[in-house]
Amino acid sequence: MKKTLENKSFFLLAILAITILMSGPIYGQKAKELRVMSYNIHHANPPSKPDLIDIDAVAKVINASKPDLVALQEVDVNTKRSGVNLNQAKELAKLTGMNYYFEPSMPYQGGGYGNAILSKFPIEKQFFLQLPGKENSEPRSVLIVQVTLPGNQKVKFASTHLDFKNDAITALQTQAVVSYFSKEKIPVLIAGDFNAIPKSEAIQLMDKKFERTCQEDCLPTIPVNKPNKAIDFVFYKPRKAFVVKHHEVIAERYASDHLPVFAILAY
Repeated sequence: MKKTLENKSFFLLAILAITILMSGPIYGQKAKELRVMSYNIHHANPPSKPDLIDIDAVAKVINASKPDLVALQEVDVNTKRSGVNLNQAKELAKLTGMNYYFEPSMPYQGGGYGNAILSKFPIEKQFFLQLPGKENSEPRSVLIVQVTLPGNQKVKFASTHLDFKNDAITALQTQAVVSYFSKEKIPVLIAGDFNAIPKSEAIQLMDKKFERTCQEDCLPTIPVNKPNKAIDFVFYKPRKAFVVKHHEVIAERYASDHLPVFAILAY
């Protein structure tokens, strides 16, 4: 009888150990961390200095958090506004020591204006998705890269900036994003300026298919002085791919008109 009880106890302990192991982000492996940032950089123009382009200030903000992946919005490349010889995406990649991908959402002042991605990891694949919009509205898009994280985990990381004038268009663009990733087989992270608050139709559409790094505690990201509205987010899917270890809205009030969002995820 004693031996039977001992065997039963051993069996229960074994089941408990397996359950604990399987509850981690990756079965049988020690969790690794991924550092992600989303930052609308306002074409590197500090709001307090309307005529200045300060790309070094943006790089300083990024470098301070040591992110692995950065989603950038409102990036100028070779425009008259920021400098016909200044490729902001390339320069930020140089100043941060990261790889980059830029595609313009629209032509602007002789150059391009849109989203960019910075990646600590080599960019293996890159994709561009034009989003739907109304005639004469500012074009919007999504940039996507595929990278391999330490531990040989492949992910897709996206940067986007949605419409701010029409809530119905913002929701339509969100639906396009959700549809694009609906059959994706590897984990996805998408970050950016959604121009929508958590209770909006657009964010509720995202919440049906993605997880947010903030839930009820999404701190405001605009304006930089006395912020009162959360519109910048980091999303991911599937839920089991990551565990949120940290979410922060960085109180940096000089470099841009948005506060950057920073998250640490275990995988």
